[in-house]
Amino acid sequence: MTGTARAIPRSILYTPALSLDRVVGAWSYDADVHLVDLEDAVPPPEKAAARRVCRAALEKAPEPANAAVRVNELGTIEAVHDIVMLAECPVKPGFIVMTMVKSAVEVALMRDTLASAGVRPQIYVTVETPAAVADVDAIAAAADGLILGSADLAAALGIEISWAGLLAARQTMALAGARHGTALIDTANFRLAEPETLAEEIDRVRELGFHGKVTVHPSELAAINRALRPDPAGLRQARRVTEAVRAADGGIAVLDGNMVGPPFARMARATVARGDAWAERFGRGGTGDAGGVGDDGEEAGHDRR
Repeated sequence: MTGTARAIPRSILYTPALSLDRVVGAWSYDADVHLVDLEDAVPPPEKAAARRVCRAALEKAPEPANAAVRVNELGTIEAVHDIVMLAECPVKPGFIVMTMVKSAVEVALMRDTLASAGVRPQIYVTVETPAAVADVDAIAAAADGLILGSADLAAALGIEISWAGLLAARQTMALAGARHGTALIDTANFRLAEPETLAEEIDRVRELGFHGKVTVHPSELAAINRALRPDPAGLRQARRVTEAVRAADGGIAVLDGNMVGPPFARMARATVARGDAWAERFGRGGTGDAGGVGDDGEEAGHDRR
């Protein structure tokens, strides 16, 4: 990652645009980004009504810059209507999530089309087609973030959604994201009754270098936030590593019995920069607490797909 660190959301809560009350109610949950879904979660006959819900919800968003809209696949008439709605809406979301992308050309087309209407969100791409995996380096260069779309990708590959089956896609995304400084967001956990599956996925994607995770239910936010939001103790340690290497004139130092050197310092500086950027945009005072979700994480009427 080069240049100024970008604020990367660690939790993204998807809510279908099926009810204004439902979407507005989701704003109260402690997600870094609240996404209004116009795509898979909305049946075709309800797309037009969903756009009206989305527009009304954006106008009520407490922090529009931290709101996202997942639009329909580029090349469909529904995507055209989605883009027109976003262009005409007086409140613009900070993020757009694209679906079923096959090449970086689509990302550039979406960015240019929105910009022509004065809409300049960050663009995140759902990596959910074999073509997207094959072209992921170019897509990562064109986009601001990558989100693994496990359900559609597994279906395209003819496999079950499993860690082993999607590991290659995750690793490819991780390499491309690191090369271009692109945000890396993991797929939703579809096994809502198995919190151990969520915990295992979080640990594993963090090891790969992913920054955040999608969820379709607020009961998972506490676990995601606790594990993936910047950790104050970790940031303090990163600053200690940076200082130790600086004190060694950029060479090898020993800190708490461990050898640290320039590669460790580079990683530590990146960790601190991303943590500071996250706190400035999403930190709500810098507490990083996973509040906003009740003991059972339930929300009346929220989608439990």
